[in-house]
Amino acid sequence: MDNKPEAPREKNPVTETFERIWSQALLAVNTAEEEASRAVQKVAAVAGWSQDEVKRQAQAFSDRLAGHRKDLEHNVEDRVRAALLLMKLPRREELQAFGSRLDRLAERIQELEHRK
Repeated sequence: MDNKPEAPREKNPVTETFERIWSQALLAVNTAEEEASRAVQKVAAVAGWSQDEVKRQAQAFSDRLAGHRKDLEHNVEDRVRAALLLMKLPRREELQAFGSRLDRLAERIQELEHRK
């Protein structure tokens, strides 16, 4: 008999790939936000904007970036959902319904065992 310890299970390649891509996307978005903030500061210095104008412009940039981030997140969620549908994986609701059905079957089996 072989007494070698089992190798640890590796993550699903799809999961690893998704996690890596998602991390890279978040890093890119955060970097873009930082760059936009620096750009506003540079433009403010060159244009001679008042502090109020800098705040207004920074808020406008921030609002646009937040909108783009939400769009990005929405698009990623849609693509993941579509990919999962293609893989024919059960949805959370289907798994919960299956779990409920198993619970009912287990109760039924216990009832039948008690009748014996």
